[in-house]
Amino acid sequence: MHILENDQLLVQIDDRGAELTRLYDKASGKELLWSGDPSFWGYHAPVLFPLVGMVNHREFRYHGKTYPMGQHGFARQSDFTCLPDASGSSVSHVLRSDEASRAIYPFDFELVINHTLADRQLYVKWSVRNPSAEETLYFSIGGHPAFAVPPVPADSAADGFVPAKKEDCYVLFPGKESLRYILVDLSVTAADPDHVYTLPLDHGYLKLDRHLFDIDTFIFEDGQIEEASLCGPDRVPYLTLRCPGFPRFGLWTKSDDAPFVCLEPWYGRLDDRGFTGELPEKTGILSLAPDASFEASYTIDIPE
Repeated sequence: MHILENDQLLVQIDDRGAELTRLYDKASGKELLWSGDPSFWGYHAPVLFPLVGMVNHREFRYHGKTYPMGQHGFARQSDFTCLPDASGSSVSHVLRSDEASRAIYPFDFELVINHTLADRQLYVKWSVRNPSAEETLYFSIGGHPAFAVPPVPADSAADGFVPAKKEDCYVLFPGKESLRYILVDLSVTAADPDHVYTLPLDHGYLKLDRHLFDIDTFIFEDGQIEEASLCGPDRVPYLTLRCPGFPRFGLWTKSDDAPFVCLEPWYGRLDDRGFTGELPEKTGILSLAPDASFEASYTIDIPE
């Protein structure tokens, strides 16, 4: 476990999955990240790599061969190597392809995940490099940070704060009056891009009513979302995730009673329903030529 700390925030990052596991606001005494309680969902903020979401029948095809692949790839369950950093405000982790990874994902790769803390902002950067001298690298990558429902004052001052009811909270998409989204066909766990729905907003605000997530995940495509804020009952942003340039964004929570909300910036997504093509034909797939690199980043901002 690695700790980044200043006079405002404290951050913890695990070597397992290079996963952010704690985001603590010293000024308010509030835990901002989901605790990872396995009775609801055992992750905090996993990185989705080398694929985002599910591939049909838990397998993909490349050059005529079929490979098994679980949901969201394998990086979140892999042990990364921590890279030395003398600054004290930043930590980087690297995951490289090896014989075991190539058995299920036939590509050479190097994935570096950097977390940098500055004042009341956490900066998350992904760098993917193709070290191959000959082969193109095909991949997707995404974030899956889960944020605790904003706390509100308890009925008794002695009890401090308690989590708000999720159905009393909001997600703010600034400047938006509505958003277009597609859904997951839960019968086959695949995207249904043929049906596009409209999500109405109230001056940018989405109320998290109790049955909002009965449909599972909202998938927003076409770069519609560059910023989203989790807000308490007062509609004041509790934290803001900024992800300019990301082509897709997911909004999800585990169940009605789960006291967290996931704001998920993605490059890629799960397979289309009925897709049986090869990996380079997959919706949202990225490609890197030999010795080429890809970078993407998002930030988590905590208002004072």
